[in-house]
Amino acid sequence: MKIGLFPKRPRPAAGVAAAIAAASAIMLALSGCGGPATAQPGAQSGQETQKVRYQGSPNSVALIEVAEDLGYLGDVKLEWVSNTTSGPQSIQSVATDQTDIGGAFTGAVIKLIEAGAPVQAVINYYGEDKDTFTGYYVEEGSPIKTPRDLIGKKIAVNTLGAHHEAVITTYLKNSGLTPEEIKQVQLVVVPPNETEVALRKKQVDVGTLGGVLQDRALAEGGIRALFTDVGVIGGPFDAGQYVLRKDFIAKNPETSRTVVTGVAKAIEWERTTPREQVIAKFEEIIAKRGRNESTEALKYWKSVGVASPGGRIQDQDFTRWEDYLKSAGIINGSLDTAKLYTNEFNLLETSAPAATSKG
Repeated sequence: MKIGLFPKRPRPAAGVAAAIAAASAIMLALSGCGGPATAQPGAQSGQETQKVRYQGSPNSVALIEVAEDLGYLGDVKLEWVSNTTSGPQSIQSVATDQTDIGGAFTGAVIKLIEAGAPVQAVINYYGEDKDTFTGYYVEEGSPIKTPRDLIGKKIAVNTLGAHHEAVITTYLKNSGLTPEEIKQVQLVVVPPNETEVALRKKQVDVGTLGGVLQDRALAEGGIRALFTDVGVIGGPFDAGQYVLRKDFIAKNPETSRTVVTGVAKAIEWERTTPREQVIAKFEEIIAKRGRNESTEALKYWKSVGVASPGGRIQDQDFTRWEDYLKSAGIINGSLDTAKLYTNEFNLLETSAPAATSKG
């Protein structure tokens, strides 16, 4: 579980094409009704919206919520639409004009844009570092010691076609396994809350654990990490982006700058503020929004995770997954990163160079 993030390990974006079709249908329906169902600035008014629709996550606090609470969004107000079920669902909601901002794993963002969705990545919002990462665990006495030992074995992941599968595939490929051998490593979808039990009952050979679930399993003992995503990539890296819809950006450039820069400020606030104060702020935000949520898991928060100062996006945030995306048949040829992201709306000045490792 990640605190301060939209879901980062979503189910596969198999519904991307449907989402694009739905977006077209929605736009047609709206044009027939004389305009968007929610207040959006049009050519008639010449004013930008001061309301940004988003989806949240239960029992956790999104960076954009931190930005609003700290006053970084100025007069811009957030409108909570619902809680999201996954990263792809979050960004598909943006594409279909149900929300204005959403976030997902980089691979899901690429899938959606490659499918023709009118969205663009504007800032990194989650990543992995020495404190915040995902581990791939085996039982202490497991005979699995090397990547090759995974051939014919089962690895529990929370979904297919997303963060975990990309990391596992990269790990196996970098370890010298052939595509045919990689296909023999079976990925099994197991709800995150059930992964530890499935591992200890030997229903799977490897369990994917992160956040509070990882901490609890390690505290119980009897498991060891076979590898971690930070280890596979070779250091801290950014793994997911917030996206905005292109028509929203075109109509609301100043609001877009306010939102993106506000999130950048929130990233640096979480990075530089004592951990206890960050957790206290999360608890305060959850209490104020009154959604009958638990704050129990907040105590496991360790770091913002975003590797790049101010969340600024780099080509390598996308290209590091290029081999995986090609092997999965998601892209053909090289990525055109220019159409995937922009830093134009991130006005936060940072003195430090980006910390992401080369992928």
